[in-house]
Amino acid sequence: MTRFTPVIALHGGAGTILPSKITAEKDAALHAALRACLQAGLTLLRQGAPALDAVTASVMALEDDPLFNAGRGAVFTSDGTHEMDAAVMEGTTRACGAIAGICGPRHPVLAARAVMEQSGHVLLAGEGAARFCASVGLEMMPPDWFGTPARREALEAELERRRRNLPDDGDPARKHGTVGAVACDVHGHLAAATSTGGMTAKRPGRVGDSPVIGAGTWADDETLAMSATGHGEFFIRWAAGHEIDARMRWAGQGLARAAGDVVTELGARGGSGGLVAVDRHGNVALPFNSPGMYRAWCDKSGEIRTAIFRADVHGSDTLLE
Repeated sequence: MTRFTPVIALHGGAGTILPSKITAEKDAALHAALRACLQAGLTLLRQGAPALDAVTASVMALEDDPLFNAGRGAVFTSDGTHEMDAAVMEGTTRACGAIAGICGPRHPVLAARAVMEQSGHVLLAGEGAARFCASVGLEMMPPDWFGTPARREALEAELERRRRNLPDDGDPARKHGTVGAVACDVHGHLAAATSTGGMTAKRPGRVGDSPVIGAGTWADDETLAMSATGHGEFFIRWAAGHEIDARMRWAGQGLARAAGDVVTELGARGGSGGLVAVDRHGNVALPFNSPGMYRAWCDKSGEIRTAIFRADVHGSDTLLE
């Protein structure tokens, strides 16, 4: 049986802190967090675990870190509540599960996986989804566990901007917070997982691309696994994940070209953001059209790399975009 080299990549969102606002201490903390979260999945892959277990582990780690907009550290809606979305997908059979607009499960990614494995459905939303999560024994947390002072300050600042009818400053950190991971295991199977708190001060009930299979989350062993971050409405309209799949499957494009072109085209139409993607050949693609994207990856070289902006890769002198 052919054994494949395990590879994994993750993102902590395209809503990076603007370079002018990041401190040396914050930069170091972010790179350390990205590395630790990647290691959570990479360790499993190197032990022979399925890709789905690896991406779940990495996203759980990201959800537990309040630096990122998922799980603890999720942003607030305009009503001051949390509504989280997540999805998982494995590439062998295209089995998938997703949740939308829920607050309660400590790890929304586990809620999505429970939908895939225990519900007989693909997508559950709202109160019904929360009841399902409790019924299958997921760890549930009170609403105030998810918020942080920094997220509350961001909400108040955005609401004040709207009250004063001030122009949007274009800060991507307010709009594009999502986390996700993609992997290829030793058997050549692919998987993807995505989790998000959405946009700061979003309208209650708004659902982005993260839980939409074929838009923000996708996996098929024949083509790629991908997880997106950015202006979700654009990724939905362009069915970004499936669009990359189609270009690889029917146009014969490689991963880097297909993923890169789709992200570039989205940017030209106003859809800022990026994605991480892998294929079964060990290729990794990390395209983005925003000022930066929190990301970490370990390709066939076996070396872990982390980056935030375009030219700040830690762990290697080579930038893989």
